[in-house]
Amino acid sequence: MIKIWRELAFNTRAATEFLEITRDLAVDLQKAGVRQGVGTIFIPHTTAGLMLNENADPDVLYDLKLAFDQIFPHSLNRAHQEGNSAAHLRAALVGSSLHLPVEDGRLRLGTWQGVYLCEFDGPRRRRILVRWDGN
Repeated sequence: MIKIWRELAFNTRAATEFLEITRDLAVDLQKAGVRQGVGTIFIPHTTAGLMLNENADPDVLYDLKLAFDQIFPHSLNRAHQEGNSAAHLRAALVGSSLHLPVEDGRLRLGTWQGVYLCEFDGPRRRRILVRWDGN
């Protein structure tokens, strides 16, 4: 069976934003009809990333944003002409892909886990590529 990459698009609203996309992925998984397997999620942008993290307490995301601001402040933007070097560094740290287990037609995530599109140079329209492999 040939599997294809599916595309999902999202609009971000802030310069730095952690947009939870777990439900969107679950809906797309249902449409794909995969019951057992794995999902590969990829973001084809250099100033955004994908992250698996806690989705129960919003303070975790608040603390993450503060940490990124401390580790990679916007003042790092010196040589890169676009002025968004900090966004590139943040995205490099977070990463651009995830592999997610699928069991019984559902994402097999931990109790407090959610999938986040991490925006570091917004607001923008972002897209992710998704491939569900299995049966």
